[in-house]
Amino acid sequence: MYTTLKGPKYLNSNENILVNDDNEDAEQKLFENELRNPMTQSLHENFISNSEEESLLKEIDPIFKRRRYQFDHWDGAIQGYKETEKENWNEENSKILQRLCNFSFSAECPPTKLVHVLDLSKTGFIKPHVDSVKFCGSIISGISLLSASVMRLAMEENKNMYVDVLLRRRSLYIMSGLVRYKFTHEILKDSESFFNGMPIPRDRRISVICRNEPEEKYRTNI
Repeated sequence: MYTTLKGPKYLNSNENILVNDDNEDAEQKLFENELRNPMTQSLHENFISNSEEESLLKEIDPIFKRRRYQFDHWDGAIQGYKETEKENWNEENSKILQRLCNFSFSAECPPTKLVHVLDLSKTGFIKPHVDSVKFCGSIISGISLLSASVMRLAMEENKNMYVDVLLRRRSLYIMSGLVRYKFTHEILKDSESFFNGMPIPRDRRISVICRNEPEEKYRTNI
């Protein structure tokens, strides 16, 4: 249930997921039902501890130390970023990532071996986009490090219907199914980083992301 009947509404009484639309028509109900489905998205605060965050950062920071932030992402979706894909992790961090994968994926839908690590500068942001089905599977699961941020999901065919998700530091967010392919997603820039009217100051943010393989019918056409 939502905590209010009109205006901004918290999804499933989760105060970190805010629906922004006042309409009560059939399209709005479909929009809300898709977002309410736990198979579509879920958010888990404090998925990792302070010490686990520190452990991940100790392994990640040396990779990015000598790199400059980039502004020419291959599909134009990301500004002010560094990124890498990493397969081999130390023992402690391997356990953290295995816990993430066990929580987010199944034997029928396993994650890829490569973990995507994305470093956004304080002024960096991710523009609204839908991930290509050729390169990304149906599930994305990511841990937020260093800074909170606001992610906005909007219906691709009706941008006025959107939901804001407060991704707190050390939280885990899982996105799958319809949200992956019918909704754009973005990380709001610092000047636009508000949640329910409250500013959410941005700082450098690192996300550690696991995905499953794209479906075979898409991989064969790459």
